[in-house]
Amino acid sequence: QVQLVESGGGLVQAGASLRLSCAASARAFSGNAMGWFRQAPGKEREFVAAVSWSGDNTNYADSVKGRFTISRDNAKYTAYIQMNILKPEDTAVYYCAAASQRLRIIKGIVDYWGQGTQVTVSS
Repeated sequence: QVQLVESGGGLVQAGASLRLSCAASARAFSGNAMGWFRQAPGKEREFVAAVSWSGDNTNYADSVKGRFTISRDNAKYTAYIQMNILKPEDTAVYYCAAASQRLRIIKGIVDYWGQGTQVTVSS
């Protein structure tokens, strides 16, 4: 069964940090690039970050560059995104994604999606 399950969301104040986790099934994770997207109320889903299968290559949206860090643990079939200096505009449902290539994730061409986890940042 192909599965991506996000966790770690919550309500925090501006300036705080959160780490989201994405636990994946072997089929969804192995050999794939992983990424994170987010969707705020009334807005389209947008790319946040992507990491290659090896973990050596990453990409970030300009809005999170320098504040968010994506990583993965291939032994645990888990991807992470560390979010620091959170801002109210980071409030969204955050989705984990998997695809065969990092550039496909950046373009939104995703093979597998998680169900999402809510992140709310209060001012």
